[in-house]
Amino acid sequence: MGRMRVTVSAHDDTPDPRQLLVLAVDDEPHGLAELAHCLTNNANVRRVFSASDASEALRMLSTDDPEVKRRRERGYPAIDAVFADLEMPGLSGMEMSRVFAALDPAPVLVFVTGHAHEAVNAFDLGAVDYVLKPCQQERLDRAVKRVVEKLLSNPIAEAVPGAEPVKNDDEVIPVELAGTTKLIPRSTVRWVEAQGDYARLFTTEGSHLVRIPLAQLEERWEKAGFVRIHRSFLVALPLITELRMGQGGYQVVIGNEEKVLPVSRRHTRELKDRLVGSARNG
Repeated sequence: MGRMRVTVSAHDDTPDPRQLLVLAVDDEPHGLAELAHCLTNNANVRRVFSASDASEALRMLSTDDPEVKRRRERGYPAIDAVFADLEMPGLSGMEMSRVFAALDPAPVLVFVTGHAHEAVNAFDLGAVDYVLKPCQQERLDRAVKRVVEKLLSNPIAEAVPGAEPVKNDDEVIPVELAGTTKLIPRSTVRWVEAQGDYARLFTTEGSHLVRIPLAQLEERWEKAGFVRIHRSFLVALPLITELRMGQGGYQVVIGNEEKVLPVSRRHTRELKDRLVGSARNG
């Protein structure tokens, strides 16, 4: 799986509010390069992220890119628009786009593909355009214009200082399983265990190994109610039913004795404070 790439347009310094942050998705290297090139050459596009498959594209929702993080915190969509191929191995472009379309606020969708038979389904998802390959600059420019018109007709209000930011829908974690990609909603995760540079997500249906360090999940999921209780464990705070002293120190009970996990000494005070705060707000 390739590393996500970012291309900055030559129009980066243009003081125009219609400067777009977009994501190009195509599993064919030549098609992706062509699409990114055409987007970069458009005067309304300021930055182009490129992804070589759906899993990589969905990671844009939680990327550590400073600009994208600021947009999420202020209640804006992580990116303005997604330009996606439909025919990709694993999770298809249509399935990926359903995830993006379910977000609130959601990016604008444009499909760039060599096949016309999915056009009806594409517009059912609210796509503003359906561009056939090979990608032509003039045709893609028209698609970008439609994206700009869509955004101008449905502006997202500027965040009010001190107000709660608009929250996106439940974060989705793509998990590779025997050559296919399964989407795991964060809301189904009960606790997480560190396994080197990986993390194992324990959900209502089983466990899944993802290549994300526990420390990164701790930072991303703190506001979603997850708390670090040990160097090896991250737990959904609302699911803790008991904090008790065990033989080797404090322990937490998840659900109805579903799981008992150790609490390290360094995390005990923070956990107690979070539990007390949760009880007061509950």
